[in-house]
Amino acid sequence: MNILLTGASRGLGLAIAKQQLELGHSVFVVNRTVSRELGELLQRYKERAVFVECDLAEPTTIKEAVFDRIFGNDVPIHGFVSNAAVAYDDLVSNLDPALVESMFRVNVFAPMVLTKLVIRNMLLHRTDGSMVHVSSICSHKGFKGLAMYAATKGAVEAFSKNVAREWGSKGIRSNCVVPGFMETSMSSALSDADREKIFSRTSLRAATSIQSVASTVGYLLSDASSSVTGQEFVVDSGTI
Repeated sequence: MNILLTGASRGLGLAIAKQQLELGHSVFVVNRTVSRELGELLQRYKERAVFVECDLAEPTTIKEAVFDRIFGNDVPIHGFVSNAAVAYDDLVSNLDPALVESMFRVNVFAPMVLTKLVIRNMLLHRTDGSMVHVSSICSHKGFKGLAMYAATKGAVEAFSKNVAREWGSKGIRSNCVVPGFMETSMSSALSDADREKIFSRTSLRAATSIQSVASTVGYLLSDASSSVTGQEFVVDSGTI
């Protein structure tokens, strides 16, 4: 399979890329830059790992940067994982419209544009494809300071569910994975006390495993989930 994946510099995206490459699939990684970890992975699997440079904060550039240059009309896409995201954390009383708009460009507008172009590719090649959008439990359970970020993830979940309804008749599936708090760079800004407070609310009293979330994404990309679409899969150590 050919997998299009955004946001694989580190953390969850890197784990998804590694799992899919180990399964023998080709992974096209859309990132603005190449981290050391991603660079090592690209070198290890250079026959099947392709770096696609694109700034998702500029959604109008996606078609040319990703599809015109890399895919054209020749390369079919079998799976798409929208993982790239940025977080703007603050109280609503301090909301900065410019920062909110910038976050929506990456977290919502870019996945929408990519979904549109992926669907066109799948229709062209008559592919029974799978799309997976990575959301967050913030869109289901309130957390102080994360209202704006949660709004972007809620938008993506609603979008994904309606895409599933629109394109299921063509064999195209769309689902969301909803991770809990993982030990990633995005959560590294939290203090030890805040992390302990969050993890103590989970049934497992632990951070959500990055590998567990990546494996759930892999399941939704695979034929094992051929009858699953329009769903949200919560992987959160029992937080909700």
